[in-house]
Amino acid sequence: MKRAAAMAFVVLASVSCAGKPVASPAPGNASPRSHETPESSASAQATAEPSTASPSPTAPPEFSSKVSRVSRDQLPYSWRPGCPVPYQDLRLVTLTYWGFDDKPHTGELVVRKTVTDDIETVFKKLYDWRWPIKQMKLVDAYKGDDYDSIDVDNTSAFNCRPATGSSNWSNHAYGEAIDINPRENPYVTANGGTAHQNAKKFTKRPTDGKGVINPGDRVVRAFAQVGWEWGGYWSGTKDYQHFSKGGG
Repeated sequence: MKRAAAMAFVVLASVSCAGKPVASPAPGNASPRSHETPESSASAQATAEPSTASPSPTAPPEFSSKVSRVSRDQLPYSWRPGCPVPYQDLRLVTLTYWGFDDKPHTGELVVRKTVTDDIETVFKKLYDWRWPIKQMKLVDAYKGDDYDSIDVDNTSAFNCRPATGSSNWSNHAYGEAIDINPRENPYVTANGGTAHQNAKKFTKRPTDGKGVINPGDRVVRAFAQVGWEWGGYWSGTKDYQHFSKGGG
């Protein structure tokens, strides 16, 4: 009896100490994390990853130009005392042009300060059209020699010299003229000749070719819109490379 009573006491004590029994969780009350699987977590992470698409090719730079004063030292051959304009009235225009190699380049032109806006306006159009220019250096790079500058197809502007075949000043001497791609657009005499052998195939108009200027084309019209005339419209002698403010 004592043994049985002791066992009964132990059972009662055990029930009393345990308190309320803990209920098993219902099937629908499981923690939300229990529904995440390694596959679903990896999928969510992949969705959050940024796109790794290939970058687009770099576009050519926009046209740019800068107008600055010129010093006497910058014009060692193209200007001298007795020229029709003082060098203080000239300006250096540094601008972007599209090359024969289908790439952008930076060139320099010296013009009179009164026409810098004209130059920037026209050459921005030429660049935006991707109209090609062979090269653009000051004629001083050729010691002011117009023949040498033309022979290497150099586009240039100011040069204190007389007009070809004349004792009068050229418009180049006033900084109000420019010669563009002189090989492709040569000076042609009334009998059809040209002084530059490498330009002979370009003496006729109209003609096709990179950097060629033809009557009525968009290059001629662009200059006309700012009041510049084309030497290709001269009677007799033709100067297809030449544009000047007001003609001449």
